[in-house]
Amino acid sequence: MSKTKRTPDFEKSLAELEAIVEKLEAGDLAIEDSLKSFEKGIALTRDCQGALDAAQARVDILLKRGGEVNLEDFETGEDHEASQDE
Repeated sequence: MSKTKRTPDFEKSLAELEAIVEKLEAGDLAIEDSLKSFEKGIALTRDCQGALDAAQARVDILLKRGGEVNLEDFETGEDHEASQDE
């Protein structure tokens, strides 16, 4: 499986989350639509947090190397879980 399918686009997810927040703050949605938007917002928040955690982990790895850049594949928590499931 390619990493692009498993890793959400942070900027796209954040923009979508901001749009949902604006709709919810306007208060014009029916209760059912509000709940669906809220659920989608929670999922997007988790996606964004996962992307930030992965970026932080990569930065930590680079800093531990003393600034030396040696490119290698980075295994996220999702990648690790997927490999254990196989």
